[in-house]
Amino acid sequence: MKLLLLSGLLASGLLVASQAIADGAIRFAVTDIDGLESLQREMGPFKEAFETASGLKVEFFPVSGRTVAVEAMAADQVDFVLTGPAEYVVFNARLDAQPVVTFKRPDYYSTVVVLDESPIRTAEDVKGQKISFGEIGSTSQHLGPVDLLAKAGLTYAVDYEPVFLNRNVAVEALIAGDIGGIGLNRTHIDSITKKFPDQKFRVLVKGDQLPDDILLASSKVSPEVVEIVRKTFAENSEALLAAVTSTEENAKYMGGAFNASVTDADYDVVRKMYENLGITEFTEFVGQ
Repeated sequence: MKLLLLSGLLASGLLVASQAIADGAIRFAVTDIDGLESLQREMGPFKEAFETASGLKVEFFPVSGRTVAVEAMAADQVDFVLTGPAEYVVFNARLDAQPVVTFKRPDYYSTVVVLDESPIRTAEDVKGQKISFGEIGSTSQHLGPVDLLAKAGLTYAVDYEPVFLNRNVAVEALIAGDIGGIGLNRTHIDSITKKFPDQKFRVLVKGDQLPDDILLASSKVSPEVVEIVRKTFAENSEALLAAVTSTEENAKYMGGAFNASVTDADYDVVRKMYENLGITEFTEFVGQ
């Protein structure tokens, strides 16, 4: 009887939540997709599949980056944001945004790469060198590689000089001997190998699988609506993943999965990465 009562209350709560937004929509943003046209092209199939599965309407909210997205959520202009691990930590610290579901990226890990012929054989050999990282604040191209060097006993911006170069420019600087290594993720190793077929690269250090991209919810979204979204992913994962990966831009999620049981503690490893940079408050994006 108690189980039936609880089930009835849950169903009633979900119905109320659905009715409450029936005339509107959940507002959805993606931090690394710039502009409405791109958002519609890259996430349109997902939107259609999600609406069919959930009974909810989705309204795209275009942003031009993580800073705009967090400001939009603070202004109550957006409800759900798909973003990276490093960005989630800031959303959570500033706005108490909560994790809903992760978008798993297979082979999502950080590396530090050198030329195969380089005399740098261990992470300790990086001392005194310039190391180029990708986008400042990126989990896989900045925070992750820095963490790998920190685990080898190297202090950021003390034992080596961090620089931030365009990936192809960084490779050219590596070939010229102007820098000692590059912080990359696995996908980018494939990219530079194709771009520079005459060069051989060596992975100096390789990290573990990084925390996944995450769909987070504003603290102002009702728990009932969050539960509908979480349940939709849990019960329709195959269809939603097929929809997400039907566009070329989302190939990074091919072979992945959704995790609707994610918790905030799963991202403590990213907070530790921030600490390697001397950041302990997590309320601002790196470089802001």
